[in-house]
Amino acid sequence: MAKVGVLFYILLLFLTSGGNLMTSNANGLRTWCVARPSSDQATLLANINYACSQVDCRIMQKGCPCSTPDTLINRASIAMNLYFQSRGRNHWNCDFRGSGLMVITDPSYGNCIYA
Repeated sequence: MAKVGVLFYILLLFLTSGGNLMTSNANGLRTWCVARPSSDQATLLANINYACSQVDCRIMQKGCPCSTPDTLINRASIAMNLYFQSRGRNHWNCDFRGSGLMVITDPSYGNCIYA
């Protein structure tokens, strides 16, 4: 009987959170999406191409705040997070076929502010 109560509580929590337990909690926990460090270069490039076909990635252009460091993992993380943020911060919007990683530590650096 206790298992039923726990399952009911989890279901109730899920429904009252708008169906998304991964993006925030009662404390207003923020989440970001970055590239998984173990991702290969082809996957990172595919993620950049896909994300930037869906959202504005101008922040990564030369001379813009997130143009350096000009590494594939950095560029992929920025593009993936832009996509993730624009789609409502749902955990499935950070999957990128298993190459995305949701984090609770703000990955912003210098003048490059992650949304």
